[in-house]
Amino acid sequence: MAKNHRIGASPAAVISPWVVAAAAAALAATVVSTAKTSLGRILVNSRGRTLYLFLKDRNGKSACNGMCAKFWPPLIARGKVQAAVGAKASLIGRTRRSDGRRQVTYNHHPLYTFVKDTKKGQTNGEGLNAFGAHWYAVSPAGKAVKKSGGGGY
Repeated sequence: MAKNHRIGASPAAVISPWVVAAAAAALAATVVSTAKTSLGRILVNSRGRTLYLFLKDRNGKSACNGMCAKFWPPLIARGKVQAAVGAKASLIGRTRRSDGRRQVTYNHHPLYTFVKDTKKGQTNGEGLNAFGAHWYAVSPAGKAVKKSGGGGY
């Protein structure tokens, strides 16, 4: 006798609520990874945008607020922060901003993107002196990357 199956239903089509929850959590995670650019291998966010550090930041706290944060949006932790493709999980952390949001840090440096980097791999903010200090892309070791090949700050 044939078993009673619904047309189009298969055991593989049944999705556990735990799988859905895990997938949603993964989508909510903030990802820090690396990419090869004209500066060498640097940190990028989940959209491939360059991540920068600000030399004015001290003790793992952001000194970039207001208008500064409009030009240099902080990388905000939405859920868990994950390291991928060359980034080191042991160097990832978070710090609380003045507005209460949690900003991702790497080697104790708060991380930012730059509004004039509109495509993957762009490094238009590299070396700029704005809002009281210089901005640099971040190496996988958590150091400032400088165009001249100086190897860190």
